[in-house]
Amino acid sequence: MKNIFKRTAALLLAFAMLPVFSAAAAAKETMWISQSLSDIPVIRISGDGEKLVDEDGNKVFHYKDIPSLIKNEDGNGLKAKNVLEAIANILEPWLIDGVLKNDWEPYYDNLQKEITDLFERSLLDKDGNAQYGTGLRPERIEKMNRTRHNDQGWHTPEGKKYYVHDRYWFYYDWRLDPVETAAEFKAFVDDILASTGCSQAGIIASCLGTNVVTAYLAVYPEHAAEHIRGVAYDGSVVEGAEIISEPISGKFVVDFTAINRLLRDCAAIDMFDVGEFVNISLEMLDGTGVLDAAIVFPRYVLYNMLVKGVTSALALSTFYTWPNYWACVSKEDYPTAKEYVFGPEGSEKRKEYAGLIEKLDNYDRLVRQRVPEILTSTAENGVHFGVISKYGFQTLPTCRTNYLVSDQFASVRRSSFGATTGTIYKDLEDDYLAERRAAGFGGYLSPDGQIDASTCLFPESTWFIKNSTHSSWSDWELRLLYDIATSEEAVTVENGCWPSRFVVYTRTNPDDAADGEIEAMTAENCDTEHWEADDEIDNPDGIFEKIRARFLSLFNWIKKLFKLIFKSAE
Repeated sequence: MKNIFKRTAALLLAFAMLPVFSAAAAAKETMWISQSLSDIPVIRISGDGEKLVDEDGNKVFHYKDIPSLIKNEDGNGLKAKNVLEAIANILEPWLIDGVLKNDWEPYYDNLQKEITDLFERSLLDKDGNAQYGTGLRPERIEKMNRTRHNDQGWHTPEGKKYYVHDRYWFYYDWRLDPVETAAEFKAFVDDILASTGCSQAGIIASCLGTNVVTAYLAVYPEHAAEHIRGVAYDGSVVEGAEIISEPISGKFVVDFTAINRLLRDCAAIDMFDVGEFVNISLEMLDGTGVLDAAIVFPRYVLYNMLVKGVTSALALSTFYTWPNYWACVSKEDYPTAKEYVFGPEGSEKRKEYAGLIEKLDNYDRLVRQRVPEILTSTAENGVHFGVISKYGFQTLPTCRTNYLVSDQFASVRRSSFGATTGTIYKDLEDDYLAERRAAGFGGYLSPDGQIDASTCLFPESTWFIKNSTHSSWSDWELRLLYDIATSEEAVTVENGCWPSRFVVYTRTNPDDAADGEIEAMTAENCDTEHWEADDEIDNPDGIFEKIRARFLSLFNWIKKLFKLIFKSAE
């Protein structure tokens, strides 16, 4: 019992850098979603939602399991005495060894140990390989083996053979090295083509799946050119996802107004998740000034030492033994992130994790540094390529760039491969918009003034959907993605099934994120944000105004915490 609460408290303290990536929900089983009947199979690959198990068949811990940690073994609510005991256990070496003796290693070691106890079964070893027999469920492996060796085609009443969108799922261990997984993906493609008798297939990829597919395109370009007709990305993280990239590269802060915006976002679309809540916990503690008051030395003296040590301890005890999460670190952040997590060149931790680092560097060399080249070359080889980028939300409050236009996890600039954007505070400058219109690029400018799509890598085949988050998939998205992946002619903004390059999504069923409607974005319907962003109000000059803003944000945060705890205790 004591250990359960220790780990719970450790988790709440540690999850400032918890990335919350959820797999896309599959569309209805028999729903036909395309404008045409595809003559080729469609292979789909998603993010990290697939359940993993250990050698005994026990589920490996996933962020969706966090709510259960708030309950004790008897199903009762969190007990203050146990929580305080757990916090003391974690902070004791911080105070005694760190603050008083300036020896922080016991604190880092203890912190990493406490969190590792919780995540042990999901962690990879120091070479980046699975441990404890963890991996896909046997039934998933069995399903893939049946699928890859059996033609899943359907027939019209007239006898024409066609393929639907949800028959060929590539299931994989989403923790592992995308380059290694790409080899398995290629073999899956070959088996599907053999079983169907088709010479080509289409690919629909989302979230972490875009890392695997890009690695496949990088390592096997000739195979893709011959056997892939079209590739469609939705919620791409190949260019980086701020929610993963920034917390481990020293770019995390606490923004109290951003916390308020997050709570309003989640309440408005009924998607508040405990993972998002604990994301802000550690930095909220820091932002309230509690740690500042406790540290007797000037903060700037200890900052780098504390941040790097804590970052490393938390990273290696949670999600950063997973190469596919590292693949979401941006090109700009990668060198700094490696130093924060593994220490400088020649450090003991670099030697200890040499096998894992070798995989990370290999992906960096083969994929991360070459993304535009890989995708452009793929298109030049005749493979159709299309992208959906979602926005209307801020990135999480622990990211320094929480003001970016994003889908909560990745900015539009990254998920669209290069769109020029404003921020949640300020649209693109009027002079800039006027210049772009005068130059003939008016059709690439969003009616809300936030996006210029003409600077995308694929400006004619990149679409934007506002008021849809990274984790929510609509049937409209699947329709477009399906056509991109399967159509014999390249699908563009001009001939695609969507009414416009920029659309607004409205959920019509609160219980089903896939059930909604889109309409072409206009100046009248584009204001979908659930909060007001005013830089002068959010960042006041006066000390009393700042205190008031922090107090209101902290109050809202505590209110949400108590609501969550009491709900869990029911």
